[in-house]
Amino acid sequence: MRLNFIHHVGLVVKNLDRSIYFYHDLLGLQFANEPTGWFEGPELAKGVGVPGAKLRQVSMWVDDTSTLELIEYGNLPKENVLVPNNHLGAAHVCFNVDDIQKTKVELEAKGVKFNSDVNVVDEGPLAGWRWCYFSDPDGLALELVEIAYYLKSERVAASALYLKNRPALSSFNY
Repeated sequence: MRLNFIHHVGLVVKNLDRSIYFYHDLLGLQFANEPTGWFEGPELAKGVGVPGAKLRQVSMWVDDTSTLELIEYGNLPKENVLVPNNHLGAAHVCFNVDDIQKTKVELEAKGVKFNSDVNVVDEGPLAGWRWCYFSDPDGLALELVEIAYYLKSERVAASALYLKNRPALSSFNY
């Protein structure tokens, strides 16, 4: 088995129309499909694992093969809270950009607030990364990354060493 590429990443949002303004108008993502009407029914509820699910969605192109799916549930729990980045199940979407400094300045001019300046990594497994986090209107974690260089031979050798010395599968409980 081989996984070819990530087809899409899905994010649950509070208000689909508001999120479309952010991801389309501010970030520049183009529609892969127009926003749907509301879906509901027992098959949907079973398929997504949410009793009584009612949702609508839109997909936006990130590149030629991957999309970002935004989903608004009509039955979003009232007590719903964001999962902090260091909690199990937390996730973020990272956008690869050619010039992180320029992209950050452009987004800041549109009102996007970043958590920090651009972080520069020039040692270790992520050598070459330039990255910074920001949030969408619902507070979902997003990241920009520019890969200034990639030390392929070092990464391949270090990965092989890890695989040779990693803990035995029998030490994990599934």
